[in-house]
Amino acid sequence: MDPVVWASDPWGRSVPIHIAQYLITLALVAGLAFAAVHAIYVRYWAKPKEFAPGPDPEGAASSVPEKVPRHSLAARSFHWIMAAAMLVLLVTGFVPRSGLRFPWVTYHWIAGTVLTASILFHIVHASLWLDFRSIWPDRVDLADGVRRVRRSLGRAAPAPRKAGKYPLENKLYHLALIAAGLPVVGTGGVMMFRVRTLFFPRNPYILGDETWGVIYVLHGLAGVGLISLTLVHIYFGLRPEKRPITKSMILGWMSRDFYLEEHDTRRWVVDGASASARPRGSIGKGDGEGDSGALRHH
Repeated sequence: MDPVVWASDPWGRSVPIHIAQYLITLALVAGLAFAAVHAIYVRYWAKPKEFAPGPDPEGAASSVPEKVPRHSLAARSFHWIMAAAMLVLLVTGFVPRSGLRFPWVTYHWIAGTVLTASILFHIVHASLWLDFRSIWPDRVDLADGVRRVRRSLGRAAPAPRKAGKYPLENKLYHLALIAAGLPVVGTGGVMMFRVRTLFFPRNPYILGDETWGVIYVLHGLAGVGLISLTLVHIYFGLRPEKRPITKSMILGWMSRDFYLEEHDTRRWVVDGASASARPRGSIGKGDGEGDSGALRHH
């Protein structure tokens, strides 16, 4: 059950060359098992959703447009390009290990290049044109997360508050995707020296066998992590209560009713006149929420 596959180099030393095949199966099973357990929990044990009451500052709800803008065309394009590249990478990275033969190396490095370019674009776009802080967990998110866990365990706790633009689970998934995605992109970029591409001459001798083995193992471990994350992402995207969010990633907007039902108008402020979200500043500490950060249209 060694998770690493070993081989002997020309000098008789054991060097890692890849991850074990069973880790791929384990990642698939883990993703599917999570979806199944969550679906059963929601169906039979989850309590009805309840939020702590909050004020409606300056009549914010009355000014919300019918279609609340959530994702710009640039953000939506990045998401779907990245999703397509990710699926191609997973198929070309793991399916050939089952014995199916096709020109997977070429497809793999092309998809990896597209994924890398899309991530670089997203970093620049999010840093310069969007509110970079809106996707990171803040104190309000963490406090409400603790409340939800305590209530799910049957313990006394105040009702959680409505989310800002991104619920805590979206933010945590974003962090998990970064943890798996950046290593797979970094190691994949180095591995391109071992194949023929359009960017630089092939040179598999820039690193020693043992170093190459470590890179392949790290690439594989991050890759199997992405298998589970992708399955979980697809599962939540298809769930009925999450479909308005999925729809917003296609059309760019969500309905006024869903926005008011799920989101705090103080943490994600929508200007009805211009139909765009803008920051309103922090939530008053008298409400026990502290500074939630400013949120802009993403």
